[in-house]
Amino acid sequence: MTYHRVGMIVPSSNVTVETEVPALLARHPDATFSFHGSRMRMHTVSPEELAAMNAQRGRCVDELADAGVDALLYACLVAVMAAGPGEHRRVEEAVAAQLAERGVSAGLTSSAGALVDALAAVPARRIALVTPYVRPLAEQVVGYLEAEGLEVVDWVALEVPDNADVGCIPGDRVMAAARGLDLTGADALVISACVQMPSLPLIPRAEAEFGLPVLSAATAGAYCLLRSLGLPTELPDAGSLLRGRSAAPAG
Repeated sequence: MTYHRVGMIVPSSNVTVETEVPALLARHPDATFSFHGSRMRMHTVSPEELAAMNAQRGRCVDELADAGVDALLYACLVAVMAAGPGEHRRVEEAVAAQLAERGVSAGLTSSAGALVDALAAVPARRIALVTPYVRPLAEQVVGYLEAEGLEVVDWVALEVPDNADVGCIPGDRVMAAARGLDLTGADALVISACVQMPSLPLIPRAEAEFGLPVLSAATAGAYCLLRSLGLPTELPDAGSLLRGRSAAPAG
């Protein structure tokens, strides 16, 4: 049994990722984890607040470097995607460089990059999305994924601008939104394209109902954290993505 420290940089109003990712990794048969968070101020999911939040990244990275984390998740998907195509690579490179300056070598992923990488691992090219965002931000998420070579066959925006409220969206509302999508030809369903919208209990239920691989920002983040640590990526009751794939770290 190995032990790993996981750092998470999260919006100040986010509560879900710090619940769902630890719950997922607690199921790992070969490793134990501790979780260490640093917060960036953000309450309303708007372009202005997302940009101001991203500007706090450097402080958060320094705080988690002080904790000597083994892996780090930059856990705000839309904040990265709203900055334009390919932004997750720039963010991850900048965070890696900052950690290296502090003498810390840590597995690194962003929620935006994790979703892209997890969809490639499924593998899925044609996808459907449930997002909690207001429509203009949801359109940016769709455009970002399409710039990564994915085809979004259908999507829905639940139009919830308050990030605290996103964390309280009922599962039945998420499932109803998923049932309204046209899944014809889809390879996978992203039932929560947001680390704040709760999704974990829905994934096995949605896979059984829709007959597709179903993943979320949380399961994608957990998958990429495990992969970055060189650990097996098989976790029970977490959907097709986490039924076991290569443990090799991302190159």
